[in-house]
Amino acid sequence: MSDDDALVRCSWATVRPGPDFDLYRNYHDQEWGREVRDGVALFERMSLEAFQSGLSWLIILRKRDNFRRAFAKFDVERIASYTDTDVQRLMADEGIVRNRAKIEATIANARAAAELGTPADLSELLWSFAPSPRPRPADPSEIPSATAESKAMARELKGRGFRFVGPTTAYALM
Repeated sequence: MSDDDALVRCSWATVRPGPDFDLYRNYHDQEWGREVRDGVALFERMSLEAFQSGLSWLIILRKRDNFRRAFAKFDVERIASYTDTDVQRLMADEGIVRNRAKIEATIANARAAAELGTPADLSELLWSFAPSPRPRPADPSEIPSATAESKAMARELKGRGFRFVGPTTAYALM
């Protein structure tokens, strides 16, 4: 589907009238489906996908700057050192999704990512599950919620202590 500027866009990026239209459209145009290799950016994406579970992605986009502030710009080493005091601080932060399980999972995931070594090591691990190129789906109904590769990634991550990274979240990272 195309929009007023003749750029071809997915229908979900063009049918959201209202104050968040530009936010959603810019996300589609500049981020969605784009390759990300930076380990910090991947950790941020993994964390935000976990917070999105059960919610709309638009809620997360609206709060993304608050998440970046609250979680030290997704610096793995800093988050890995968070204590119960930090959990309480995050639970009181109205700018983010205040779900204890997701907050604690983000901290646990930072610790698991830190165990890998550098952010580049996280990137290398995640990209090791990248599937071979496939034909582009003709219709959104053809897009799966998980693949064999995302299931394998989720298993590996869970085995390394990561939480809130099931096959659907892993697929979203791909």
